[in-house]
Amino acid sequence: MSFSWSGIRDDLARSSSTLQSQRDYRAIRSIEPALQPHADIAALLGALHHGQLDHDCRNTMLLALVRASQGGDRPADMALGVVLLALWPGLDAIRNRCLRRRIGGPDDIASDLLARATETIRKLDLTRVNQIAATVLRNAERDVLRAVIRDDARQPSCADLDPDWIAAAPSWAERQRLRGALRRDLVALIGRDADLVLGVVLDGASQVEMGAAMAVTASAARKRYQRAMASLALHYASFAGRPQGSTTSTPMAAKVALSRLATG
Repeated sequence: MSFSWSGIRDDLARSSSTLQSQRDYRAIRSIEPALQPHADIAALLGALHHGQLDHDCRNTMLLALVRASQGGDRPADMALGVVLLALWPGLDAIRNRCLRRRIGGPDDIASDLLARATETIRKLDLTRVNQIAATVLRNAERDVLRAVIRDDARQPSCADLDPDWIAAAPSWAERQRLRGALRRDLVALIGRDADLVLGVVLDGASQVEMGAAMAVTASAARKRYQRAMASLALHYASFAGRPQGSTTSTPMAAKVALSRLATG
């Protein structure tokens, strides 16, 4: 398999179009009601990427595919490949963020991200997960970044690092700590849209990319982002009007998110 990003996708697409893959899909489709409206893999992927499916329907289809991918039979590999293709827009958004962070070369990022996503799908506890796409993508990105942090911590010398990396502040570990604190503040203010705001404002992802990662339509992602930012603006405006000496502290998220938004 090629480990270039486009090569990985092409390999997955070719594999899913073989006669054997179509037979395996029909075998899974016969026992999974959520897949029965879609006669073949191409139709299934078309519905997942471009169809007018609501979130629950899309999630149920992904659940069926992940369940099949965790089996010990031959169709499991086909199902895994289809899940990766179904989540490709979200995986592509993660790859782009990793490239912007300069955490590795393009081919290294591609192979590591594929491995992390594959491991997440294979080991996903379907009795505890409600949002398949968001969980797989979030866990894969988290695992890629954790691996970078561990590798960075093991380096005895910074001689081989990119100068921009050395000059960057704060460190990866500190960034992760600050991001965790920021996310907690955001969750307190805007709940489930905290990750959406973080992805757009801090990571530089587009609202469309974040919508794909969260398995919602681009329109829904834009509306949720606009509502979340309006809530933050209202909260920050309210805080700005408080008298000096107020004992109520402002969550860091309101200041940071709005200032980053204002500066581009």
